[in-house]
Amino acid sequence: MTLDRHPLLSPIDRPRRLRTTGAVRALVREHTLRSRDLILPMFVREGIETAQPIASMPGVLQHTEDSLVAAAREAVERGVGGLMLFGVPEAKDAVGSGATDPAGVLNRGLARLREELGDATVIMADTCLDEFTDHGHCGVLDEHGAVDNDATLERYREMALAQARAGAHMLGPSGMMDGQIAAIRDALDAEGFTDVSLFAYTAKYASAFFGPFRDAVGSSLQGDRRTYQQDPANGREALRELELDVAEGADLVMVKPGLPYLDVLRDVAQASPVPVGVYQVSGEYAMIEAAAANGWVDRERTVLESLLAFRRAGATCVLTYHASEAAGWLQGGLPEHLAEFA
Repeated sequence: MTLDRHPLLSPIDRPRRLRTTGAVRALVREHTLRSRDLILPMFVREGIETAQPIASMPGVLQHTEDSLVAAAREAVERGVGGLMLFGVPEAKDAVGSGATDPAGVLNRGLARLREELGDATVIMADTCLDEFTDHGHCGVLDEHGAVDNDATLERYREMALAQARAGAHMLGPSGMMDGQIAAIRDALDAEGFTDVSLFAYTAKYASAFFGPFRDAVGSSLQGDRRTYQQDPANGREALRELELDVAEGADLVMVKPGLPYLDVLRDVAQASPVPVGVYQVSGEYAMIEAAAANGWVDRERTVLESLLAFRRAGATCVLTYHASEAAGWLQGGLPEHLAEFA
């Protein structure tokens, strides 16, 4: 029996023609993932003899210097584009002295990575005081307990120089202080570190998605960071921050967190004259891992789909705790049910 179809029920445009087979879909695919698009955030902790798991971030470790180097080598062999290092010190004080100490845990970790890996990858340093201050804020406090923007810039200048001397290729000022890019660029250039680049945390929001990260660095935060991180309700403000960071000398810019702020990422990517990164933060990672552990989502597919979303929204590179593992999947060749992501 044949079915009579009314002409109006026979569409002229049939987008499904370009979805009929895997080969057709691959031919017209707009975005894919590459290992070199991914940056792995890593933690090096002082005073431990073996790497320590982070309960709220299954699969992520606080490393010793030796385990840091081993994990970094593995990630680089898998093809990741860069490593972003955070330090977890034993001792903290009001001004974050450990951040500028050449023998401090973060600077030692940077030096080990540069010594072991050379220029095989991009070694990045978190240029912020929050891991090193006993109050947990990203800057020094004034007599009223508020973060002192301009006094903090002086500490950032010192921290940036310590990190550059330790061997970092790229610095990530994440504190959201006004003028931080200009202050750091000036300090680096004055000391001859003109080739050290700056990855500006241009749009970093005061987000609940940072929770597990605070476990990872043993945060001492008292209060919140809403007086310097961006209000989650604001989008246009990110474009103002973008304009300022680029004018001050940023070489790359970043949106953080990732998936809850894809609209901001798209706006920044469309307006930016420099490459744009995005940070899939600890809370995003933890939610994927928790859902996968309960069998609610296909873990590998969810990881890759989330990373692809950032590329589709305009990100040049993605900081993600899944970077090394995902790069390994891509390097080894994805199975058929995941092939669309590579």
